[in-house]
Amino acid sequence: MDTFEQMIEKERARLGKLRDDLTAQQEEIYNQLADIDKELAAIEAYERAKTGKPARQPKAVRNTRVPRGAKREELLSLIEVTPNLTRGEIIEKLGIKGDKAQEQSISNALATLKKAGIITAKDGKYAVGKSG
Repeated sequence: MDTFEQMIEKERARLGKLRDDLTAQQEEIYNQLADIDKELAAIEAYERAKTGKPARQPKAVRNTRVPRGAKREELLSLIEVTPNLTRGEIIEKLGIKGDKAQEQSISNALATLKKAGIITAKDGKYAVGKSG
């Protein structure tokens, strides 16, 4: 029969593994979304070249807003899965390179998370956790 401490430790390990598995799935989804965004950008560039006028954005992309704090959560999840990324690497992984507004959003979120002590930065590379 397990002691209470052993039971808690087993549950902590089970939940940690579940969280790691979900975080890995989330990173894969981010990568797939980035690939889709690149393909959509290529289609838009093709349409512009073919017609000579700006391509319309797909309906799903127009006027979309994310909930408050979603960018920080997305960023935190990425840094947890892949620590020691630079700001530029983060922007590339999220597939937003060249979108100045999105890049600024990442800078703002990184500053907020760092100021709150949720992430640390050493030599321009970000990791989750308190500095020590």
